[in-house]
Amino acid sequence: MPTSNGMDSYNSPSTKPLYRGTQIVWYILGLLEAVLAFRFLLKLFGANPAAGFTGFIYGISQPFAAPFLNVFKITRVEGSIFEWTTVLAMLVYWLIAMGIAKLLVMGKTVSTPEAAVKLENQDK
Repeated sequence: MPTSNGMDSYNSPSTKPLYRGTQIVWYILGLLEAVLAFRFLLKLFGANPAAGFTGFIYGISQPFAAPFLNVFKITRVEGSIFEWTTVLAMLVYWLIAMGIAKLLVMGKTVSTPEAAVKLENQDK
């Protein structure tokens, strides 16, 4: 039986899968951001690309950084590389993840009173 305070949407069968979906999106983003951050720092500190860990990070981050590699010029200072494109990739992937999470939340069941309140708040 629906309640007037909008709490019935919390008990909807769609709430838990949507919550799990958003958790998965943020988890995947966290992993991707960590790999890209390692790439950025390794390039910034002039890490040896022949080293195992460095090669591993460059290898797994390359497909995610590749679409952005020619957007900006690379800034080099005595062996260090400030890779602006990796920073851009991190921002773009964060925005995509936020958009996906928002889309998932839009699938959440809402009660009529709750929807009315949310619509009223959007008009402000």
